[in-house]
This record gives sequence, structure tokens and C-alpha cells, in this order.
Amino acid sequence: MDDRKLEVLRAIVEDYVATQEPVGSKAVAQRHALGVSAATVRNDMAYLEEAGYIQQPHTSAGRIPTAKGYRLFVDRLGKIKPLSAAERRAVHRFLSEAIDLDDVVTRTVRLLAQLTHQVAVVQYPSLNRSSVRHLELVSLTPTRLMLVMITDTGRVEQRYVEVPAELGEEHVLELRRLVNEQLQGKALADVPSLIADLAGLVRPELRDAAAELARVLKETVVARTEERVAVAGAANLTRGNFFAGSMRPILEALEEEVVLMQLLGRADSNALLTVRIGDENEIDDFRETTVVTAGYGPGSVVGHMGVLGPTRMDYPGTIAAVRAVARYVSEILEQNR
Repeated sequence: MDDRKLEVLRAIVEDYVATQEPVGSKAVAQRHALGVSAATVRNDMAYLEEAGYIQQPHTSAGRIPTAKGYRLFVDRLGKIKPLSAAERRAVHRFLSEAIDLDDVVTRTVRLLAQLTHQVAVVQYPSLNRSSVRHLELVSLTPTRLMLVMITDTGRVEQRYVEVPAELGEEHVLELRRLVNEQLQGKALADVPSLIADLAGLVRPELRDAAAELARVLKETVVARTEERVAVAGAANLTRGNFFAGSMRPILEALEEEVVLMQLLGRADSNALLTVRIGDENEIDDFRETTVVTAGYGPGSVVGHMGVLGPTRMDYPGTIAAVRAVARYVSEILEQNR
């Protein structure tokens, strides 16, 4: 395909996204400085239609992009529309005011929904991709402890530990020192093996308590319930007549956390950004949508964020927003390590 046909496709995508109306050859020739006549544009549109990049929704109408056309448009984007200086300052200020990780995630998902006018989804940093920063052990009663685990991504997990015999303050301090020596700075994925013989590292009178502490620690890092997501902007799906059928299946799917994790999990951890259009989304309810996702994290990816919307979306603007917000969140987590 030559450059002119790509420019015609670009014009059709941009005009259709802006107007939600089928685009004709005359409109393309008039609105875009392609340097050719409407007749030449018609010939190029005929080629694009035969190749499956555009289609005619009904007789005597202009053309609209297909999922294949959007795919080519995204793959051949000359440049991503950057956020303005004012937008960058506002994003940085809004996110930097967060007081803890929960606030970071809440602000991030709201910000993405506002910037893109789509549904935003943000995964909390995965425990499976995090490391232990510190473990705190607090005595609540002589036989009940509270375990607080803080990860390098700022995530905080709290669990109660019921011990079989009463513990004094010196016993609690000894257990706290031991678990920090064993786990501080270690990847959470390695925790089960590192605490397998925790009971064998303490005095006999503390072995039962150490064994129970090891059990609770193991449950904390291997349980799947730690994979949490935040969602915002579902009401954006109601703007315009975006979907041919009912939106109910999409809205119901957005309420299922496991579905959202599947959606975000399809992003390649090593990719800066992933765009899945139409049937490229393997989840049936999202076959009429586009999902734009990006990984984030301090140095390495610990979670994903993204937006979901109709295939008729502002791809340059959406891609720029997702990429920029992911970068800012990564910087915040890096600063707080």
C-alpha cells in the first residue's frame, strides 16, 4: 500500500472518529490536504474497501473503518499526540498528591477515565511481582498478633496470627527480627521456600508460634485474592451510539474482577503499550471494543492499567494518555521505594 492510500485511510479514521458519520471521497478531498482530486480519493477508497480496511454501512453512504482498518491505522501511526504541557503538569500534580498506594490507584483510574472519556481499569501492584520491604509484628493480646507486610511498591497487607501459647513482648520482638532477617528485600514469590523451616530457626518454646506465623505468611503471598483492580468511567460507554447491540453484556462483564484481570493480563509485560481491537480481544463480550493497556512499576512491571472503549476511539490521544499516566505512576512508585 502506498503512502497516499494510507493517508486516505488516516483521513477516514480521523473524520469518522470525530463525526461518527460515514466519510465520503468529496469530504476527504476537501478536509485533508492530500493534493489529489475526489475521483482519485474514490479510487483509493475502492482499493481500501476491497482490501477490507473500510466498509460501506449502507447503500449511498460513505465509508467507515473496519477493525482491520483501525489496526493498520494504529500500527502505522506516524506519531502519538502528546499531552499538552498543562495536561502533564495537572497529571503530575494530581498523582503526586496521593497519600498512599490506595490513593494512587484511585486517582489513577479516575484520571484515565477523565482524560480518555473511556472506561478505565487499573490493577493494584501484584504481590507476585513485588518484594518485601518490611514486616511488622504487633501484639494485640498475649495469644493474638497482627502481621503487617509492606512491599516495595507500597502495598500493605494485614493478617491476624493466632498463636497456641501466650507470648511476651521479647518473644514478639524475636519473631519480628527473625522474619525480617529472612524476608526483607526478597521477592514475594520466594517467600514460601524461605519460611519453610522458620520453626527450626527459633527456640523450642517459640516453634509453634513460628510455625503459625509461617503459615499465615504463606497464605498471604500465595492467595489469588490479592489481585485487585479498580474501575472508573463506566458511564462513558453511554455516550453516543457506539455499539450495534446491547451494552448490558459489556457492563456486566466489567463487574467481574476475574474478567478485568484477564483483560489487563493480556498485555505483554515487556511491552510499553498494547492495543487490542475488536476480535483481537478473546473475551466475547469485548469483541466490539478496543482495549489499550500499559504496564507500570518501579523498574519492572508490577501491574497493568488501561482503558476500554468502542473501536471508534481517538487512538492517538488515548494511547498518549495511557502511556503518560503509566509513566507517572511508575515514577511515583520508584520515588517511594
